[in-house]
Amino acid sequence: MKTVIITGANGNLGTAAVKKFLEEGYSVVAVDAKKDHLDFAESNSNFEFRSVNLTNENETADFVNDVIAKHGKVDGALLLVGGFAMGNVTATSGADIQKQFSLNFETAYFVSRPLIAHMQQNGYGRLVFIGARPAINPVQGKSLAAYALTKSLLFKLAEFINEENKGSNIVASVVVPSTIDTAINRSSMPDANPDNWVKPEQLADLLEFICSEKGLPLREPVYKVYNNA
Repeated sequence: MKTVIITGANGNLGTAAVKKFLEEGYSVVAVDAKKDHLDFAESNSNFEFRSVNLTNENETADFVNDVIAKHGKVDGALLLVGGFAMGNVTATSGADIQKQFSLNFETAYFVSRPLIAHMQQNGYGRLVFIGARPAINPVQGKSLAAYALTKSLLFKLAEFINEENKGSNIVASVVVPSTIDTAINRSSMPDANPDNWVKPEQLADLLEFICSEKGLPLREPVYKVYNNA
């Protein structure tokens, strides 16, 4: 049985991912501040919930090491935590950048760093980051400066991890969704057609594919999951 860590597990994508991975027989360690959307998983013996401040490096390292000690091997991690902020460069302060940096980059980096050493010992691992189209499209990113800048770091982090582990079976992937079909997005964009968006369940299927045996030959992947948005 493979063990995966899923951060941001109580969100729309997180709950879909937890459900998918449990259905596929994984042992899931879900991480978030609360778990009110994860009631469906409570009775599953392969489910474990942990509340961790992922912006704290020491607390996060202790958490990762505890999971490794308990499960023996961690095969993958889905780093789904993130934040969003509007504002172009002139409207974005250093404090705005720092907040988004903490949410979008540090939460992923602090989990990845101790896990990579563990994965190198085992010769296997999958790390999955959630990128953002504004981070690679200046037209969209110009009004989302803090968000786009900090999300762009995840692409570079994945490149560094893949280069450092070239020739091994340790792979960092970046999944880049367009608009995700959620109740909040439907409410905030009532004139848009949600059929053009990406459903959380579709993204969860892709995340599981990356971590499954079917994803074994993948190296240095970036997945642009846009549908027609």
